[in-house]
Amino acid sequence: MPKSTWIFASILSALLLLGIGFLQVREAGRARAAAEDASADSRRFAEQAAATNAALATEVLALREQATELEQQVAQAAKAQQGLEQQMRAELDSRDVTISELQGKLTVDILDRVLFPSGQTALMPEGQAVLLKVAKVLSQFPKRPVQVIGHTDNVPIRARTPDGFTDNWALSAGRAVAAVRFLVERASVDPRRLSAAGSGEFRPLTDNTTPEGRSKNRRIAVVVLPEELGTADLPKPGPLLPAGGEPEPKPAGPAVP
Repeated sequence: MPKSTWIFASILSALLLLGIGFLQVREAGRARAAAEDASADSRRFAEQAAATNAALATEVLALREQATELEQQVAQAAKAQQGLEQQMRAELDSRDVTISELQGKLTVDILDRVLFPSGQTALMPEGQAVLLKVAKVLSQFPKRPVQVIGHTDNVPIRARTPDGFTDNWALSAGRAVAAVRFLVERASVDPRRLSAAGSGEFRPLTDNTTPEGRSKNRRIAVVVLPEELGTADLPKPGPLLPAGGEPEPKPAGPAVP
C-alpha cells in the first residue's frame, strides 16, 4: 500500500474517532444535565411535600384541639343540663308537675288545676308559688331562653269565659301570656329570655277520652331551651305595657320658660 494512502486512512480513522468521542461527550453532557434537572425536580418535590406535610400536621393539630374543645363544651353542657334538671326536680316535687328532658330541652309541665280557675287566666296563689320556684331555678341559668306554652283539652268552650275567651286556642295563649307576665313582673325573669305561645288542644300528652287524660292535657309547659338559642344580643326591653296596650302616662315636669 502506498504510504500516502496509509496516511490518509489514518487521518480518516482519527477524525472518525474524534467524531465518535465528541458525540459521546455531548450525550454524556445531555445525560448529566437531564440528571441534574431530575435531581432539582426531586428536590423541589421533596420540599413541596415537606411543606404540605407540615401544613397538614398543623391542621390536624388544630382539628384535634377543636375536637377536644368541643368535647369539653359538650361535657359542660351535659353537666349543666343535669344540674338544671336536678334543681327543677328538687324544687318542684309535686304530683301536679312533671319534668322531662329531650335533646337539650327541659320541659316542666304544670297542670292547670294548680294554676288557674276554670276558663280563666288569673293565677291562683298555688300556681304563683310554683312559678316562683321555677323562676328561682331559671335565675341560676340566665343564658337559657324559655318558652311558655299553654295547652288545653279538647272540650270546646260553650260560652264566653269570664276573661272573654271563646275557644281553647285563645284561652291557652292567654294563660301562657299570664304566666310570662308573672315571671317578668313578680319573679324578675329577664323578658328577653321569654316567649309565650298557645297550642290549644292540638298537642295533648295523652288521650282526651277520659277525665284523667283531659286533666293531664290542661297544662302550662315551661320549656327551657339550650343556651345557643339564647337572645343575649337583643337590646334591653322597654317598660311593660298595661292591659290596655298603651304606655303609662308620665307625670308632667315643670314648664320650661
